[in-house]
Amino acid sequence: MRLHSIRFAIALALAVPLAIAPVLAKDYGDIDKVNSGINVDDDSTAGTLETVNGGITVGERSRVRSAETVNGGIRLGDGAQADELETVNGGITIDAGAVVRDGASTVNGGIRLESAANVGGRVETVNGGITLDRAHIGGGIETVNGDIEVGAGSRVEGGITVRKPSGWSWGKQRTPRVTIGAGAVVEGTLLFEREVELFVHESATVGP
Repeated sequence: MRLHSIRFAIALALAVPLAIAPVLAKDYGDIDKVNSGINVDDDSTAGTLETVNGGITVGERSRVRSAETVNGGIRLGDGAQADELETVNGGITIDAGAVVRDGASTVNGGIRLESAANVGGRVETVNGGITLDRAHIGGGIETVNGDIEVGAGSRVEGGITVRKPSGWSWGKQRTPRVTIGAGAVVEGTLLFEREVELFVHESATVGP
């Protein structure tokens, strides 16, 4: 009986570490590329991510300092964290529960915040829409030609600004659409330097 107990204890000791051993995170350091994308695996860390022609994907629960590209989109996975996200020609998606401590900006592309996503600073586009799905922005929203949708249950501090287009352009400018959904809160001024279509749900709370 004692021999069987010893064998069982040894087998258990060998099995338990395999079951509870933590997954080791990978540290990518800084990454700088030109004509290719950048992918950071789930549960990893990295410094500054920079590329010219390529997209950037940060895996779930990973942490990076910043992500910047010229021609390509950026995706911050579920529960991931970054200080800043910036692109020129491409969209930005901030997945559920992800956190951007400073700001997110693009010129030609939209920005989308999924459920419980949080941006501490400003979210800016020129030609691209901005959409919040029960998300939070702490430093305000700014666009020129993009639609804005502050979805139900979302919160924006720092107001909403739609700038007047600068320079000369062909044809008639489209009118941006600003929608503030049910139970949404926008603290700060709604500043429109151009004509917009504004829709505010009766249960939403907005600033001046």
